[in-house]
Amino acid sequence: MKWQRLWVMLGAVALGAGAWRAGGWAGLALLGSGLVLWFLLHYHRLLTVMKRANERPIGHIGSAVMLHAKLRQGLPLLHVMALTQSLGERLSAPEAQPEVYRWSDPGQSHVVTEFEGGRLVRWRLERPADPDVQASTPDAH
Repeated sequence: MKWQRLWVMLGAVALGAGAWRAGGWAGLALLGSGLVLWFLLHYHRLLTVMKRANERPIGHIGSAVMLHAKLRQGLPLLHVMALTQSLGERLSAPEAQPEVYRWSDPGQSHVVTEFEGGRLVRWRLERPADPDVQASTPDAH
């Protein structure tokens, strides 16, 4: 993660130098306005995801199986919240790593996710035992 931040900083410096070389102060002003636009778009997306999550119960999703199918390693927590449209039920301690969250559906199936550094590293689908299968198995005496 540290190398990625270093590359972003070097890219920003190179972009600033290119803007200065191409247009002087006007180039830097254009670069600055582009960065402000990017920030506002990101902020608007963040507020939209949080507003949708606020309108639903914590840890509730429509289908745990569909969420499980859409997850992939490296997704940020914000993206998972956008997929579920709700906040996850936190299972870990507030400052503990990894952060563990659970989302459950009406059928009592749930997806348990683990985030390290804000990125999804592991997840699993847990389903309740099927009562029809348990009823059809004979008891061992």
